[in-house]
Amino acid sequence: MLLHLALLFLLSISGATSLGINYGQIGNNLPPPDKVLNMLTALRITKVRIYDTNPQVLSAFANSKVNLIVTIENQMLAELMNPQQALQWVTERIKPYVPATQITEIAVGNEVFSENDMTLMETLIPAMLSIHTALTQLGLSSIKLSTPSSLAVLEESYPPSAGSFKPEITGIMTQFLEFLSRTKAPFWINAYPYFAYKDDPNGIPLEYVLFNPNPGMVDPFTRLHYDNMLYAQADAVYFAMAKMGFEGIEVRISETGWPSKGDPNENGATLQNAANYNRNLLRRQMANEGTPMRPNIRLEIYLFALFNENLKPGPTSERNYGLYQPDGTMAYNVGLSSFKGTSSISLTSSAPTKGGIMGYYQSLVYWMFVYLLTYQVFMRRRF
Repeated sequence: MLLHLALLFLLSISGATSLGINYGQIGNNLPPPDKVLNMLTALRITKVRIYDTNPQVLSAFANSKVNLIVTIENQMLAELMNPQQALQWVTERIKPYVPATQITEIAVGNEVFSENDMTLMETLIPAMLSIHTALTQLGLSSIKLSTPSSLAVLEESYPPSAGSFKPEITGIMTQFLEFLSRTKAPFWINAYPYFAYKDDPNGIPLEYVLFNPNPGMVDPFTRLHYDNMLYAQADAVYFAMAKMGFEGIEVRISETGWPSKGDPNENGATLQNAANYNRNLLRRQMANEGTPMRPNIRLEIYLFALFNENLKPGPTSERNYGLYQPDGTMAYNVGLSSFKGTSSISLTSSAPTKGGIMGYYQSLVYWMFVYLLTYQVFMRRRF
Protein backbone atom coordinates (compact mmCIF):
# COMPACT_ATOMS: atom_id res chain seq x y z
CA MET A 1 0.00 0.00 0.00
CA LEU A 2 2.77 2.44 0.95
CA LEU A 3 4.64 1.61 -2.27
CA HIS A 4 1.55 2.30 -4.33
CA LEU A 5 1.01 5.66 -2.59
CA ALA A 6 4.66 6.55 -3.11
CA LEU A 7 4.37 5.79 -6.83
CA LEU A 8 1.28 7.95 -7.08
CA PHE A 9 3.09 10.79 -5.31
CA LEU A 10 6.06 10.57 -7.67
CA LEU A 11 3.75 10.59 -10.67
CA SER A 12 1.85 13.59 -9.34
CA ILE A 13 4.90 15.81 -8.92
CA SER A 14 6.87 14.85 -12.01
CA GLY A 15 4.68 12.72 -14.26
CA ALA A 16 5.91 9.57 -15.94
CA THR A 17 8.38 11.63 -17.94
CA SER A 18 11.03 8.92 -17.89
CA LEU A 19 8.59 6.24 -19.00
CA GLY A 20 7.92 5.36 -22.62
CA ILE A 21 5.26 2.98 -23.87
CA ASN A 22 4.59 1.02 -27.04
CA TYR A 23 1.19 1.73 -28.60
CA GLY A 24 0.40 -1.27 -30.78
CA GLN A 25 -2.75 -1.33 -32.87
CA ILE A 26 -3.27 -4.97 -33.87
CA GLY A 27 -6.83 -5.18 -32.60
CA ASN A 28 -10.39 -4.57 -33.75
CA ASN A 29 -11.65 -3.16 -30.44
CA LEU A 30 -9.11 -0.45 -29.66
CA PRO A 31 -10.14 3.15 -28.93
CA PRO A 32 -9.48 5.79 -31.61
CA PRO A 33 -6.16 7.69 -31.43
CA ASP A 34 -7.67 10.87 -29.98
CA LYS A 35 -9.07 8.90 -27.03
CA VAL A 36 -5.70 7.19 -26.60
CA LEU A 37 -4.07 10.61 -26.40
CA ASN A 38 -6.55 11.59 -23.67
CA MET A 39 -5.52 8.48 -21.79
CA LEU A 40 -1.78 9.15 -22.17
CA THR A 41 -2.30 12.75 -21.08
CA ALA A 42 -4.14 11.60 -17.97
CA LEU A 43 -1.28 9.20 -17.21
CA ARG A 44 1.26 11.94 -17.99
CA ILE A 45 3.16 9.65 -20.36
CA THR A 46 5.10 11.72 -22.89
CA LYS A 47 7.07 9.10 -24.83
CA VAL A 48 5.29 6.75 -27.24
CA ARG A 49 6.36 4.36 -29.96
CA ILE A 50 4.07 3.20 -32.76
CA TYR A 51 4.73 0.49 -35.34
CA ASP A 52 3.94 2.44 -38.50
CA THR A 53 3.25 6.02 -39.63
CA ASN A 54 -0.51 5.86 -39.19
CA PRO A 55 -1.75 9.32 -40.30
CA GLN A 56 -4.67 9.15 -37.85
CA VAL A 57 -2.25 8.79 -34.95
CA LEU A 58 0.12 11.45 -36.26
CA SER A 59 -2.75 13.91 -36.69
CA ALA A 60 -4.35 13.10 -33.32
CA PHE A 61 -1.06 13.61 -31.48
CA ALA A 62 -0.48 17.07 -32.97
CA ASN A 63 -0.01 19.90 -30.49
CA SER A 64 0.41 17.45 -27.63
CA LYS A 65 3.43 16.97 -25.41
CA VAL A 66 4.04 13.43 -26.65
CA ASN A 67 7.39 12.58 -28.22
CA LEU A 68 6.70 10.00 -30.88
CA ILE A 69 8.83 7.24 -32.40
CA VAL A 70 7.39 6.02 -35.70
CA THR A 71 8.35 2.85 -37.54
CA ILE A 72 9.07 1.90 -41.15
CA GLU A 73 7.82 -1.61 -41.83
CA ASN A 74 10.46 -4.18 -42.84
CA GLN A 75 8.88 -4.80 -46.24
CA MET A 76 9.42 -1.14 -47.19
CA LEU A 77 13.20 -1.09 -46.71
CA ALA A 78 14.08 -2.38 -50.17
CA GLU A 79 12.03 0.40 -51.77
CA LEU A 80 13.50 3.09 -49.53
CA MET A 81 17.05 2.23 -50.54
CA ASN A 82 16.32 4.47 -53.53
CA PRO A 83 17.09 8.09 -52.55
CA GLN A 84 14.15 9.44 -54.57
CA GLN A 85 11.73 6.98 -52.97
CA ALA A 86 13.11 7.87 -49.54
CA LEU A 87 12.65 11.58 -50.23
CA GLN A 88 9.08 10.98 -51.36
CA TRP A 89 8.36 8.87 -48.27
CA VAL A 90 9.68 11.51 -45.87
CA THR A 91 7.85 14.24 -47.80
CA GLU A 92 4.52 12.40 -47.54
CA ARG A 93 4.78 10.53 -44.23
CA ILE A 94 6.80 12.82 -41.96
CA LYS A 95 7.09 16.39 -43.25
CA PRO A 96 3.35 17.30 -43.14
CA TYR A 97 3.06 16.47 -39.44
CA VAL A 98 6.07 18.21 -37.90
CA PRO A 99 6.64 20.24 -35.86
CA ALA A 100 3.03 20.07 -34.57
CA THR A 101 3.51 16.36 -33.97
CA GLN A 102 6.78 15.80 -32.14
CA ILE A 103 8.33 12.97 -34.15
CA THR A 104 11.70 12.53 -32.48
CA GLU A 105 12.90 9.24 -33.96
CA ILE A 106 12.23 6.83 -36.80
CA ALA A 107 12.69 3.10 -36.27
CA VAL A 108 13.90 1.78 -39.62
CA GLY A 109 12.42 -1.70 -39.53
CA ASN A 110 12.05 -3.89 -36.47
CA GLU A 111 14.33 -6.79 -35.48
CA VAL A 112 15.89 -6.82 -38.93
CA PHE A 113 19.04 -8.54 -37.64
CA SER A 114 16.99 -11.38 -36.14
CA GLU A 115 15.04 -12.35 -39.25
CA ASN A 116 17.76 -14.64 -40.65
CA ASP A 117 17.09 -12.90 -43.95
CA MET A 118 20.37 -11.60 -45.37
CA THR A 119 18.56 -9.88 -48.23
CA LEU A 120 16.52 -7.87 -45.73
CA MET A 121 19.60 -7.09 -43.64
CA GLU A 122 21.44 -5.80 -46.69
CA THR A 123 18.68 -3.25 -47.32
CA LEU A 124 18.96 -1.72 -43.84
CA ILE A 125 22.02 0.52 -44.12
CA PRO A 126 21.27 1.84 -47.65
CA ALA A 127 17.69 2.61 -46.56
CA MET A 128 18.89 4.42 -43.44
CA LEU A 129 21.38 6.47 -45.45
CA SER A 130 18.72 7.46 -48.00
CA ILE A 131 16.22 8.43 -45.30
CA HIS A 132 18.84 10.38 -43.39
CA THR A 133 19.72 12.31 -46.55
CA ALA A 134 16.03 13.03 -47.19
CA LEU A 135 15.52 14.27 -43.62
CA THR A 136 18.51 16.58 -43.99
CA GLN A 137 17.27 17.95 -47.32
CA LEU A 138 13.88 18.73 -45.78
CA GLY A 139 15.31 20.40 -42.67
CA LEU A 140 14.41 17.51 -40.37
CA SER A 141 17.90 16.36 -39.42
CA SER A 142 17.03 16.48 -35.70
CA ILE A 143 14.99 13.29 -36.15
CA LYS A 144 17.20 10.33 -35.22
CA LEU A 145 17.27 7.00 -37.05
CA SER A 146 17.90 3.59 -35.54
CA THR A 147 16.46 0.08 -35.67
CA PRO A 148 15.30 -2.07 -32.73
CA SER A 149 17.01 -5.45 -32.42
CA SER A 150 16.08 -8.48 -30.37
CA LEU A 151 18.52 -10.15 -27.97
CA ALA A 152 18.97 -12.79 -30.66
CA VAL A 153 21.42 -10.35 -32.26
CA LEU A 154 23.92 -11.46 -29.59
CA GLU A 155 26.05 -14.58 -29.83
CA GLU A 156 26.73 -14.41 -26.07
CA SER A 157 24.95 -12.40 -23.37
CA TYR A 158 25.95 -14.07 -20.08
CA PRO A 159 27.77 -12.89 -18.15
CA PRO A 160 27.34 -9.34 -19.49
CA SER A 161 31.08 -8.94 -20.08
CA ALA A 162 30.90 -11.86 -22.53
CA GLY A 163 28.45 -9.92 -24.70
CA SER A 164 29.23 -10.25 -28.40
CA PHE A 165 27.36 -10.00 -31.68
CA LYS A 166 26.78 -12.99 -33.92
CA PRO A 167 29.81 -13.32 -36.23
CA GLU A 168 27.72 -13.72 -39.38
CA ILE A 169 26.38 -10.15 -39.07
CA THR A 170 29.70 -8.51 -38.22
CA GLY A 171 30.00 -6.65 -41.54
CA ILE A 172 26.53 -5.13 -41.51
CA MET A 173 26.67 -4.49 -37.75
CA THR A 174 29.90 -2.53 -38.18
CA GLN A 175 28.25 -0.29 -40.77
CA PHE A 176 25.21 0.13 -38.54
CA LEU A 177 27.29 1.10 -35.49
CA GLU A 178 29.29 3.55 -37.61
CA PHE A 179 26.02 5.20 -38.64
CA LEU A 180 24.77 5.41 -35.04
CA SER A 181 28.09 6.83 -33.86
CA ARG A 182 28.19 9.45 -36.61
CA THR A 183 24.57 10.57 -36.11
CA LYS A 184 24.62 10.23 -32.29
CA ALA A 185 21.63 7.89 -32.36
CA PRO A 186 20.95 5.15 -29.78
CA PHE A 187 21.14 1.37 -30.11
CA TRP A 188 17.61 0.10 -29.49
CA ILE A 189 17.12 -3.38 -28.04
CA ASN A 190 13.91 -5.38 -27.50
CA ALA A 191 14.69 -7.20 -24.25
CA TYR A 192 12.32 -9.63 -22.55
CA PRO A 193 13.58 -11.44 -19.43
CA TYR A 194 10.23 -13.25 -19.56
CA PHE A 195 11.41 -15.33 -22.52
CA ALA A 196 14.54 -16.47 -20.68
CA TYR A 197 12.47 -17.51 -17.67
CA LYS A 198 9.81 -19.22 -19.81
CA ASP A 199 12.43 -21.36 -21.50
CA ASP A 200 14.29 -22.27 -18.28
CA PRO A 201 12.08 -21.77 -15.19
CA ASN A 202 14.18 -24.16 -13.11
CA GLY A 203 17.50 -22.57 -13.98
CA ILE A 204 16.62 -18.85 -13.79
CA PRO A 205 15.39 -17.39 -10.48
CA LEU A 206 11.99 -15.73 -10.89
CA GLU A 207 12.89 -12.96 -8.42
CA TYR A 208 15.92 -12.05 -10.55
CA VAL A 209 13.87 -11.50 -13.71
CA LEU A 210 11.05 -9.68 -11.86
CA PHE A 211 13.31 -7.07 -10.16
CA ASN A 212 12.24 -8.49 -6.79
CA PRO A 213 14.79 -8.61 -3.92
CA ASN A 214 17.32 -11.35 -4.64
CA PRO A 215 21.06 -12.08 -4.25
CA GLY A 216 21.64 -11.36 -7.93
CA MET A 217 24.86 -12.27 -9.72
CA VAL A 218 28.35 -10.86 -9.99
CA ASP A 219 30.09 -10.71 -13.36
CA PRO A 220 33.30 -12.67 -12.76
CA PHE A 221 35.35 -10.40 -15.03
CA THR A 222 34.11 -6.91 -14.10
CA ARG A 223 32.96 -7.72 -10.55
CA LEU A 224 29.83 -5.68 -11.24
CA HIS A 225 26.74 -6.82 -9.34
CA TYR A 226 23.43 -7.33 -11.15
CA ASP A 227 20.15 -7.72 -9.27
CA ASN A 228 18.00 -8.09 -12.41
CA MET A 229 18.30 -9.62 -15.87
CA LEU A 230 17.18 -6.58 -17.90
CA TYR A 231 20.14 -4.45 -16.80
CA ALA A 232 22.47 -7.39 -17.47
CA GLN A 233 21.07 -7.72 -20.99
CA ALA A 234 21.56 -4.01 -21.67
CA ASP A 235 25.17 -4.16 -20.46
CA ALA A 236 25.81 -7.22 -22.64
CA VAL A 237 25.00 -4.99 -25.63
CA TYR A 238 27.40 -2.31 -24.35
CA PHE A 239 30.15 -4.93 -24.14
CA ALA A 240 29.33 -6.29 -27.60
CA MET A 241 29.65 -2.80 -29.10
CA ALA A 242 32.87 -2.11 -27.19
CA LYS A 243 34.43 -5.26 -28.62
CA MET A 244 33.79 -3.82 -32.07
CA GLY A 245 35.38 -0.51 -31.13
CA PHE A 246 32.23 1.51 -30.36
CA GLU A 247 31.89 2.78 -26.79
CA GLY A 248 30.01 6.07 -27.14
CA ILE A 249 26.63 4.74 -28.31
CA GLU A 250 23.79 4.74 -25.79
CA VAL A 251 21.75 1.56 -25.30
CA ARG A 252 18.00 2.01 -24.88
CA ILE A 253 15.25 -0.53 -24.36
CA SER A 254 12.71 -0.18 -27.16
CA GLU A 255 10.51 -3.00 -25.84
CA THR A 256 10.20 -4.88 -22.58
CA GLY A 257 7.23 -6.29 -20.76
CA TRP A 258 5.59 -9.34 -19.26
CA PRO A 259 2.39 -11.12 -20.35
CA SER A 260 -0.47 -11.34 -17.84
CA LYS A 261 -1.85 -14.52 -19.41
CA GLY A 262 -0.48 -17.39 -21.46
CA ASP A 263 -0.93 -20.94 -22.64
CA PRO A 264 -0.27 -23.86 -20.23
CA ASN A 265 3.27 -24.25 -21.58
CA GLU A 266 4.12 -20.55 -21.16
CA ASN A 267 5.80 -20.63 -17.77
CA GLY A 268 5.44 -17.46 -15.71
CA ALA A 269 2.80 -15.76 -17.85
CA THR A 270 0.55 -14.71 -14.97
CA LEU A 271 -1.16 -11.52 -13.91
CA GLN A 272 0.81 -11.37 -10.66
CA ASN A 273 4.18 -11.70 -12.42
CA ALA A 274 3.21 -9.09 -15.02
CA ALA A 275 2.15 -6.66 -12.30
CA ASN A 276 5.37 -7.24 -10.33
CA TYR A 277 7.63 -6.84 -13.35
CA ASN A 278 6.11 -3.61 -14.60
CA ARG A 279 5.57 -2.14 -11.12
CA ASN A 280 9.19 -2.76 -10.20
CA LEU A 281 10.37 -1.44 -13.55
CA LEU A 282 8.34 1.74 -13.07
CA ARG A 283 9.91 2.21 -9.65
CA ARG A 284 13.38 1.89 -11.17
CA GLN A 285 12.49 4.38 -13.90
CA MET A 286 11.28 6.90 -11.36
CA ALA A 287 14.63 6.56 -9.61
CA ASN A 288 16.41 7.41 -12.91
CA GLU A 289 18.59 4.33 -12.61
CA GLY A 290 21.35 3.34 -14.94
CA THR A 291 22.88 -0.08 -15.44
CA PRO A 292 25.89 -1.23 -13.38
CA MET A 293 28.14 -0.48 -16.36
CA ARG A 294 26.56 2.93 -17.05
CA PRO A 295 25.24 4.01 -13.61
CA ASN A 296 25.15 7.71 -14.47
CA ILE A 297 23.08 7.30 -17.65
CA ARG A 298 19.40 6.58 -17.00
CA LEU A 299 18.36 3.54 -18.98
CA GLU A 300 15.54 4.75 -21.22
CA ILE A 301 12.82 2.11 -21.44
CA TYR A 302 9.63 1.69 -23.46
CA LEU A 303 7.13 -0.71 -21.93
CA PHE A 304 5.32 -3.18 -24.13
CA ALA A 305 2.46 -2.46 -24.33
CA LEU A 306 -0.32 0.03 -23.71
CA PHE A 307 -3.18 -2.31 -24.69
CA ASN A 308 -3.94 -5.99 -24.99
CA GLU A 309 -4.24 -6.55 -28.75
CA ASN A 310 -6.78 -9.24 -29.67
CA LEU A 311 -5.70 -9.81 -33.27
CA LYS A 312 -2.01 -10.54 -32.67
CA PRO A 313 -1.05 -14.00 -33.95
CA GLY A 314 0.86 -16.58 -31.97
CA PRO A 315 0.44 -17.94 -28.44
CA THR A 316 -1.99 -16.48 -25.90
CA SER A 317 0.76 -14.39 -24.30
CA GLU A 318 1.12 -12.29 -27.46
CA ARG A 319 -2.36 -10.87 -26.93
CA ASN A 320 -1.86 -10.13 -23.23
CA TYR A 321 1.07 -7.77 -22.77
CA GLY A 322 -1.08 -4.67 -22.25
CA LEU A 323 -1.25 -2.60 -19.10
CA TYR A 324 -4.81 -1.79 -20.15
CA GLN A 325 -7.78 -3.47 -21.74
CA PRO A 326 -9.11 -1.78 -24.90
CA ASP A 327 -12.00 -0.26 -22.90
CA GLY A 328 -9.53 1.60 -20.69
CA THR A 329 -9.77 -0.61 -17.60
CA MET A 330 -6.51 -1.74 -16.07
CA ALA A 331 -5.34 -5.26 -16.81
CA TYR A 332 -3.59 -4.87 -13.44
CA ASN A 333 -2.42 -1.95 -11.34
CA VAL A 334 1.22 -0.91 -11.56
CA GLY A 335 0.77 2.52 -9.96
CA LEU A 336 -0.32 4.29 -13.16
CA SER A 337 -3.86 5.15 -12.15
CA SER A 338 -6.16 7.76 -13.60
CA PHE A 339 -6.70 11.19 -12.10
CA LYS A 340 -10.23 10.08 -11.29
CA GLY A 341 -8.87 7.74 -8.66
CA THR A 342 -10.65 4.74 -10.16
CA SER A 343 -9.49 1.55 -11.84
CA SER A 344 -10.32 2.86 -15.29
CA ILE A 345 -9.68 5.78 -17.59
CA SER A 346 -12.58 7.48 -19.30
CA LEU A 347 -12.08 7.12 -23.03
CA THR A 348 -15.01 9.36 -23.86
CA SER A 349 -14.13 12.51 -21.98
CA SER A 350 -11.55 15.11 -22.88
CA ALA A 351 -8.16 15.23 -21.22
CA PRO A 352 -8.13 16.63 -17.65
CA THR A 353 -7.36 20.32 -17.29
CA LYS A 354 -5.15 21.91 -14.65
CA GLY A 355 -8.24 22.63 -12.63
CA GLY A 356 -11.09 20.27 -11.84
CA ILE A 357 -10.09 16.61 -11.90
CA MET A 358 -6.36 17.23 -11.97
CA GLY A 359 -6.52 19.76 -9.15
CA TYR A 360 -8.60 17.38 -7.10
CA TYR A 361 -6.17 14.54 -7.71
CA GLN A 362 -3.13 16.60 -6.79
CA SER A 363 -4.87 17.78 -3.64
CA LEU A 364 -5.72 14.20 -2.73
CA VAL A 365 -2.14 13.05 -3.24
CA TYR A 366 -0.88 16.02 -1.24
CA TRP A 367 -3.00 15.05 1.77
CA MET A 368 -1.94 11.41 1.41
CA PHE A 369 1.65 12.55 1.58
CA VAL A 370 0.95 14.75 4.61
CA TYR A 371 -0.73 11.77 6.26
CA LEU A 372 2.30 9.54 5.64
CA LEU A 373 4.68 12.12 7.10
CA THR A 374 2.45 12.63 10.14
CA TYR A 375 2.19 8.87 10.63
CA GLN A 376 5.98 8.50 10.53
CA VAL A 377 6.44 11.28 13.14
CA PHE A 378 3.82 9.68 15.38
CA MET A 379 5.45 6.27 15.20
CA ARG A 380 8.88 7.71 16.02
CA ARG A 381 7.52 9.48 19.08
CA ARG A 382 5.66 6.37 20.16
CA PHE A 383 8.74 4.19 20.10
